[in-house]
Amino acid sequence: MAKKNEPKYIWRDRKRTFLGLPWSFTIYYLTETKLIRRKGVFNLEEDEIDLYKITDKKLLMPMGQRMVGCGTIHICSRDTDSPEADILCIKNPHEVMDLLDKHINLERDRYGTRGRDLYAMGHAPIHGHGDFDPDMDHQE
Repeated sequence: MAKKNEPKYIWRDRKRTFLGLPWSFTIYYLTETKLIRRKGVFNLEEDEIDLYKITDKKLLMPMGQRMVGCGTIHICSRDTDSPEADILCIKNPHEVMDLLDKHINLERDRYGTRGRDLYAMGHAPIHGHGDFDPDMDHQE
């Protein structure tokens, strides 16, 4: 029976170790609004990234992981705690990427943002005249 305040997990997996076995103390959760990484046994460390803040993701499948059906997803975000994060050595990485895409877009629609909108939050370089590219559009 689920606890009252426990969020609904869309996806859950552990970091895989030798031969793709889930013998680690790192667990990944995906809810409708957040990606959560939890590490540790005695001292737990939990990190959350809001899905609408994710700006880019990349799938890495080194040969050792690929042989056991695993892969790593590298995430770039506008999160202040975790601008970059890795979902290390998980099963079915293509399906997880599809789930992330779906829920990232749902959250962006809910907040009315897109990836380009996050650059206006003051973190991306702006070249004086509000243009994002360094070319000389406004020469006099």
